[in-house]
Amino acid sequence: MREARGQSATYERLALAVAEDARLLDLLDGVPEPRRQPNLLFAATRYLNGPVGEPAAFRDWAVRNWTEVAATMTARRTQTNEAARCGVLLPVLARLPQPLALLEVGASAGLCLYPDAYQYRYAGHSRVFGPVDSPVRLRCEVTGPIPLPSRMPEVVWRAGLDLNPLDVTRDDDLRWLEALIWPEHGHRRQRLRAAAGIVRADPPHLVRGDLLADLPRLAARAPREATLVVFHSSVLYQVPAPTRLAFTELVRGLPGHWISNEGAEVFPEIFPEITVPVPADGPQLSVLALDGRPLALAAPHGQRLEWLS
Repeated sequence: MREARGQSATYERLALAVAEDARLLDLLDGVPEPRRQPNLLFAATRYLNGPVGEPAAFRDWAVRNWTEVAATMTARRTQTNEAARCGVLLPVLARLPQPLALLEVGASAGLCLYPDAYQYRYAGHSRVFGPVDSPVRLRCEVTGPIPLPSRMPEVVWRAGLDLNPLDVTRDDDLRWLEALIWPEHGHRRQRLRAAAGIVRADPPHLVRGDLLADLPRLAARAPREATLVVFHSSVLYQVPAPTRLAFTELVRGLPGHWISNEGAEVFPEIFPEITVPVPADGPQLSVLALDGRPLALAAPHGQRLEWLS
């Protein structure tokens, strides 16, 4: 509910209704615990062409079609692939030694592996960054002393690791990615399609694998002459706490740099020694960090960035 507040009135209403519905909660108990996520329930409903506009219609449809809903929730994952998160990553990527070898953990379809292919505008700043003819134009609201890029990153290698990588050349995978976008966000659906067109023309190397068992082997394939950058956005909340800690130790031992963009509720678990001033109320925020050092607070879909002093 907190994640949807101010972003999707539809999902906020549905989340409140589900939380008070004993029948739906009982049905959700039959879904594997890691899959009992509001976004996954609502996306599965939309993927199956169910109604989400009104809680009563949603509830009646979900109960009648629960076998299909539960099967979709069990088979699928919340693999939101939001290209706008590159607006959060760009100020960090542009400051690292170039060229870059990008490796995204939890890559979904790999749309965030193309920060050099998108165009950026940061509110309050007149300069536009990125290719002038890019069909993907990102706008990010910013506060604080953000270090604007002096150049665009030079990416010479892109790879992604995911338990279930998606392929935007497949209509069904693209339909699932669209179902994950909240109902009111038509601009995000347009952006998804535009970014998918870029990825289709130059597909990244996506590997099906585990973030612990398979990351070192994939990282070793990065070209030696490039700076390896392992990054991830809104991934670690989906794995158990011991896995988060093991991943933190693993990625710290790799060469290059590590960019994490994870929810503020996850950050204290992986960096207990660091305190970040996150508001207790209001919309959910992520903490952007470079090699464990917090740099900024970010909206989950990359639409806002508050650079820390």
